[in-house]
Amino acid sequence: MAGYVLHLREEESVTLSAPVLRRLIDGGNGDAALLYLAISRAHGAAEPERLARELHWEPARVHAAERALGAMGLVGTPEEQKREAPPSPARETPEYTREDVARKLERDGQFAGLLREVERRLGPLTTPSVKKLLGLYEDLGLPADVVYTLVGYCIAETEHRLGAGRLPTMREIEKEGYVWARKELFSVERASEYIKRSQQLRGRYPEYMAALQMSGRASSPGEEKYLAAWAEMGFPAETVAEAYDRTVLHCHEFRWAYCNGILKRWHEKGLHTPDEIRRENTGGKAKKHTESGNAWMKEYLKQ
Repeated sequence: MAGYVLHLREEESVTLSAPVLRRLIDGGNGDAALLYLAISRAHGAAEPERLARELHWEPARVHAAERALGAMGLVGTPEEQKREAPPSPARETPEYTREDVARKLERDGQFAGLLREVERRLGPLTTPSVKKLLGLYEDLGLPADVVYTLVGYCIAETEHRLGAGRLPTMREIEKEGYVWARKELFSVERASEYIKRSQQLRGRYPEYMAALQMSGRASSPGEEKYLAAWAEMGFPAETVAEAYDRTVLHCHEFRWAYCNGILKRWHEKGLHTPDEIRRENTGGKAKKHTESGNAWMKEYLKQ
């Protein structure tokens, strides 16, 4: 189903997907919904001070609405935003000029062909976006066919999150490109293996959401970072359910970060199934009991 379009002015509109609207409606927080519209109007990037001025709110009101959006999984925390930033390259990224781009297009037929194909998928690119594309191709060293595969992957990911017809920005593609370069995905074969693996991991997300008592709704990008990590660690849904129970028992509510901490500690200990966790707990208690019994026996024999 297509998203909804809010007409602000004739030359400006904001598109919201149906799942996003459902979360805002279910959240029942008018300030959060209004803040989300303001952020969307700013194309997803705006400083809190600027938002406060535009909405005529006190900073505390902006932060409260931001926390509500975070609870809905519609915006990331500052820590998450830092983690999502593209990794800094080992050397300084060159600042390409218009002349650099024109020269590359004239002398490098592969890059010229890549640009044509990418614009066929994304539509005409602005000069800053073409510079980002050149950075992926020349600075990061991703071959043209890998960059094209990257663009297709990012389009599919965006449609999965936001609905059919939604397209990623070149900033988002650039960010994923840094990930691919770090993982040394310099061939279509390796990139295809990575994509296949990502799709396999995503197949476990519905099971995890059910284990977290959140079945019936799609996971948000922020939530999927946790889900992907748990799938990568190899946890079955039953173990995630156990971590959920312990989180709620300790925090009196579900907290993603706390649940993630439990699962990370189990993974570090090599514990992945409920049976392994129970054996670890039972074994520790039995060992303590045995040591206590041995101490009593030693004291008895001294008499």
